[in-house]
Amino acid sequence: MENNNNNLFQQARNAVMNFMNQQNSASNAQDKQAAQNAIQAAYQDATPEEKQQLQQLENQLRQQNQIQ
Repeated sequence: MENNNNNLFQQARNAVMNFMNQQNSASNAQDKQAAQNAIQAAYQDATPEEKQQLQQLENQLRQQNQIQ
């Protein structure tokens, strides 16, 4: 049961990490949207543990946005 769900979860994590590592403000809005979309997609089939981690990723995304 982990195959596709885990893949979506991994994509969400990668998207958030990619956004947080970007310093280029021009691509930030797109990267942030991509990360949010990935989180939402992963949420659909996430396990309770994954949902908790996705929530943390979303919080990181918000904090990163406030810093810039």
